[in-house]
Amino acid sequence: MVVSTQKPVVGITTGDLNGIGLECIIKTFSDQRILEFCTPVVFGSNKVVNFYRKSLPEYNINYNNIRDLSKPNPKQVNILSTWEEEVNMNPGILNETGGKYAVLSLLAATEALKEGKIQALVTAPIHKKNVQSEQFPYTGHTPFLKSFFEVKDVLMLMCAENMRVGLVTEHVPVSEVTKYITKENIVSKLKIMKDTLRKDFGIDKPRIAVLGLNPHAGDEGLIGKEDDEIIRPAVLDAKRFDMLVYGPYAADAFFARGNHEKFDGVLAMYHDQGLIPFKSLAKGLGVNYTAGLPGIRTSPDHGTAFDIAGKDKADESSFREAIFVALDIYDKRMGYQDAHRNPLRKMSAAVLRNAVDEEIAE
Repeated sequence: MVVSTQKPVVGITTGDLNGIGLECIIKTFSDQRILEFCTPVVFGSNKVVNFYRKSLPEYNINYNNIRDLSKPNPKQVNILSTWEEEVNMNPGILNETGGKYAVLSLLAATEALKEGKIQALVTAPIHKKNVQSEQFPYTGHTPFLKSFFEVKDVLMLMCAENMRVGLVTEHVPVSEVTKYITKENIVSKLKIMKDTLRKDFGIDKPRIAVLGLNPHAGDEGLIGKEDDEIIRPAVLDAKRFDMLVYGPYAADAFFARGNHEKFDGVLAMYHDQGLIPFKSLAKGLGVNYTAGLPGIRTSPDHGTAFDIAGKDKADESSFREAIFVALDIYDKRMGYQDAHRNPLRKMSAAVLRNAVDEEIAE
């Protein structure tokens, strides 16, 4: 059954129960204005929410316990009972319990997204080690979502304001990166980036930069041949698909010189090549978006942060921004499908984002 409501229903996973996910959720939705633009549903239990709520007396959220998604309360945070048993909470501790219930929350939420019962999914951080099992043999959310939705390929796309950085390879050992740098993989990621920039970000003719793999993009083969033999041909091939693609560019100075500001998206070859400059420039407001899925999924750009879990030290900025980005993409998708669609809200999520940021600055 698809929920019929003017506001999009946003599903939220708990992440690792012993990490900072639930703290970020509580802090984010203590600002009641967000309820003007979405109906949030947390896939977990009221007991785990209450555990962290008691340690955050300055942050108040009103929530409603529900058993199914047929009638979520549009004026409150909804807690969907995903399990009934008591759970021992140990903030800051990496253990099997934190991973087990993180997976239960994720499986229930992604099923709801697939069935159209929620319009977007925002995932709190999991720890890759303690979620591993025969039932969940994935290195993170992105490969799991690719498998769950049975799509040929997806793109891990990091977003912050007007900066968008995609990755050819994700959680792969550096020693194995070159195995995945193929013309086919690069062109596939570029196609997804072009489509998502148009459909999800409203950019009709996106310009995309491609970074080289080796120092100085190989220096004409002196420091590696992949740039000339694989990446450059991939860029030329992508242009045949009517894409505005340029490169490969030497990665060492690309962001430092502000070249990313000249493009709508940047495709990096491997995880740290893209994420080190991205996180340095995003300053805690980065969002991870899984492009290429039929549904919308975002997450904050940080991990479980066990070292500060349960201490009221977590900064919810990135998680809150993940909510905003999900809402923005939802609106863009609706507008893409119907160019004459009437606005559903009193003001956009972007306006609320600016209002919250101004208050924080003061």
